[in-house]
Amino acid sequence: MKNTKKLPVTVAILLALFSVTISHAQLKVPAASPLQTTKQDFALGDLTLEYSRPATKGRVIFGDLVPYGKVWRTGANATTKITFSTDVKLEGKDVKAGTYGLLTIPNKNTWDVMLYKDLTLGANVGDYKVENEVLKVQVKPTTLTNKVETFTIDVADIQPSSATLQIMWDKTRVPVAITADIDKTVLKNIEASLASDKPAYFEAASYYYDTNKDLKQALNWVDKAAEQNPKAFWIMLLKARIELKTKDKTSAIASAQKTVTLATEAKNGDYVKMAQDLIVSAKK
Repeated sequence: MKNTKKLPVTVAILLALFSVTISHAQLKVPAASPLQTTKQDFALGDLTLEYSRPATKGRVIFGDLVPYGKVWRTGANATTKITFSTDVKLEGKDVKAGTYGLLTIPNKNTWDVMLYKDLTLGANVGDYKVENEVLKVQVKPTTLTNKVETFTIDVADIQPSSATLQIMWDKTRVPVAITADIDKTVLKNIEASLASDKPAYFEAASYYYDTNKDLKQALNWVDKAAEQNPKAFWIMLLKARIELKTKDKTSAIASAQKTVTLATEAKNGDYVKMAQDLIVSAKK
């Protein structure tokens, strides 16, 4: 009887605790400006963007919601961040590897783009201090044909040592040039690789082709790569491209035709198409 009398009290306590837990539970709903994290390989490293993405929702954006002539956090919520894993240049200005706040001052005909030391500024842009600027560059916005509903920052026009950081919202695009001085480092790495037991002939030839260096040397390396891996259709296509760039169209066509054969055997339609396209270009 003693235990039976205590049971209702125990149940009451459990119900009370359950009620408190429910009352303090958080309700998950979609964020008005969802967080986006983007990581992009670039040059010999990578860059990472972390930002929140508001939508236009029928509003007038630049010159209204985002005033001209004032510091903008370039997104929503917390400070927009950009991380470079290696040293780069923004619009020709040196930037050391690290993480920075990405802030802007929009204007109708020009934008100021700043990298900032303080990563906690967030919406408190009134507390912006010039002394915390790591870099400031001025760029010209362009007008987009199609509207970008959701605020977007991405990396475009990616080349071995250059790319474009582009800020886009509504019908405005703001391009910022990013470059990396990697040539000396890559050439040193190529030299070390070629002196090793496993020379990276294909990678060396690719870099020389991409950067318009000594194409005869590139052809020598791609031949050695092909000797090591005679069924590698991707190596044969690079050889065809190098030959076409040196204006040896006859050799380029022959290498491209061999690429078609090898890629067909490997059931790789993409390389078959690329080789066929090169043959058409070589015959013009």
